[in-house]
Amino acid sequence: MSAPDPRPAAPHGAHGRPPTRAQKWAAYKDSPYFPAVVLVFILAAAAGLFAGSYTYAMANPTPHRIPTAVVSHPTTERGKAFVAGMDKALDASLDIHVFATASRAREALDDQEVFAIVRVTGRGVALDVASASGAAVAQLLTESAAKVGAELGEPVAVRDIKPLQRGDPRGLALFYISLAAVIVGFVGAIQLSVHARGLNPLERIAFTVAYALLGAFVIAAVVDWWLGAVDLPFFQSWLILAFTMFTSGMVFSMFNTLMGRWAMLPTWGVMVLLGNPSSGGAVSWPLLPSVLGHIGRWLPPGASVNAQHTAVYYQGHQRLFPYLVLGVWALVSCTVFWVWRHRHPGGRDHMPQHAATAT
Repeated sequence: MSAPDPRPAAPHGAHGRPPTRAQKWAAYKDSPYFPAVVLVFILAAAAGLFAGSYTYAMANPTPHRIPTAVVSHPTTERGKAFVAGMDKALDASLDIHVFATASRAREALDDQEVFAIVRVTGRGVALDVASASGAAVAQLLTESAAKVGAELGEPVAVRDIKPLQRGDPRGLALFYISLAAVIVGFVGAIQLSVHARGLNPLERIAFTVAYALLGAFVIAAVVDWWLGAVDLPFFQSWLILAFTMFTSGMVFSMFNTLMGRWAMLPTWGVMVLLGNPSSGGAVSWPLLPSVLGHIGRWLPPGASVNAQHTAVYYQGHQRLFPYLVLGVWALVSCTVFWVWRHRHPGGRDHMPQHAATAT
């Protein structure tokens, strides 16, 4: 009897051929390594964009256009000189609105059409600012007025007619609570898609409403009742926060339906990279880069900050526009989510048990 041949049998058939390059790529794409590698690069880019967007918008606020009311356009030489000096000190960023009376100018300030009022008086110049419209803008105007007044030898009386609340001296609390509503809003939607994947589309919308209402209530209660940072008009602020949280959650749900596992990319881009820096909450829009100042009002974070800001500091002068922005984003997101609900990554089979068994 002969000894067994130690050499391996030669490969034969389809199973014996080495995989082609296309087959290797297909296997790699189906493995967990492909999305993991993609995520490594996406997260690195997101980190840089996140830091860059906030630094670009907030690190060096510069005046671009500051709407300013002038009562009875200064006809005296000293009045003209003061307004010209202010405009020069602010790099020609003053956008002058002339009003016949102080009461009309004050109404424009209450409607947030202007950020300051300049009046020439018998004893000098009076400058009324509104910290509630933007603490950095009010500070910049105050410092520039003092400098110009000293150069011209003109007495300048500065008065803050819309001061910030004592618990929020920098005016950032409303930005923070809106930021919390935006981020928790879409993070909540992500968690529903992961931990409550079996929810059907209508149930998912209902639970988004539920966590938005409860989460917004807790945000408002902590900031107002517990910390006492801001005296909120509680019911209105609560509903604004809930509206914001719901809209943010549905924006993610819409993208989740359209893009599946990559839905976080457009959500993060719209709500965080672009929306929050341009919202006007941390830096008022006259000091933002002009493009961001215009875009921010049309995005949910900016609409939320504007609505909240007006509710707290300009009661009786609430504007419809921020609510329309939130409403349009929520309506479009819900509509897209509902129309393409068959692509919703989740849900459960409603087939009767006996039918499922038979199948």
